[in-house]
Amino acid sequence: MKICSKCGYRFETSSWVCPKCNHKPEMSEGFMIHAPEMAYKGGGFRPDAFKEIEALESSNFWFRSRNHLILWTLNRYGSGVRSFLEIGCGTGFVLSGLSHARTDMKLCGSEIFIAGLPYARKRVPSAELMQMDARCIPFLQEFDAVGAFDVLEHIPEDEAVLTQLYQSLKPGGLLLVTVPQHPWLWSATDERACHVRRYTTTELQKKVTATGFDVLRTTSFVSLLLPAMLLSRGRKSNHSDGSRIKAGDESNLSAELQLSKLLNTALYCVMGIERFLIRLGINFKAGGSRLVVARRPSRK
Repeated sequence: MKICSKCGYRFETSSWVCPKCNHKPEMSEGFMIHAPEMAYKGGGFRPDAFKEIEALESSNFWFRSRNHLILWTLNRYGSGVRSFLEIGCGTGFVLSGLSHARTDMKLCGSEIFIAGLPYARKRVPSAELMQMDARCIPFLQEFDAVGAFDVLEHIPEDEAVLTQLYQSLKPGGLLLVTVPQHPWLWSATDERACHVRRYTTTELQKKVTATGFDVLRTTSFVSLLLPAMLLSRGRKSNHSDGSRIKAGDESNLSAELQLSKLLNTALYCVMGIERFLIRLGINFKAGGSRLVVARRPSRK
């Protein structure tokens, strides 16, 4: 079911023209725009970073490992999922992985900044892509599963987003969320990435539960690499002259992800061992990131 972004009317038609107020979302660059005031600029992320990220994702150990974990989790807890919405899809790296592994699913992706959507369209031409504000999702009980992968930490109103994700899911629908973890890991990397928080070990689970979801699984990941991550973050919090890197610094945005081929391969292998342990049922208490898997209760 669709929700009119202007008057809030709920309707079920193939068209996005609201039967009540006749509002129709505008189009730009071939994408439907649901929050035009935020499509080109705003807080929470640097729109010019999409090109830099797109160049890193397909080879970097962290992005590849997270994709493997997301896909395994979806197959483990959502084998019957046929429709999937990703909030904050960025350049479409996660959607691309899902499209190759789960050809049975209808994929939908949204991004607050329209600058990321052309990259996603190139990677996943079959997906329905649109610009929207995650705090105002124009769907009601529409999807079998929704995902937000390293998105909530960019948004001050994360609980409002969780409420919207709950609303967009069908009863019994699956929620997958990943976030950066441990406030004591906060560094210039978080500031450059426009994060507003790193989550404590129980914070996300509590917020997901408070929204009405039933939590099925929660575990840390990037756990075996946590000591190395801590050392790396301390080292990369300063410029070469010793001055602190500040929020919004244009330089070296992806410095932490630019690794030698040998080191990148080694870290990818360590993450593979960690993923194997997670598949065995081990839940890590500490780690650079947190995964929460939850379900909207079947009752309406």
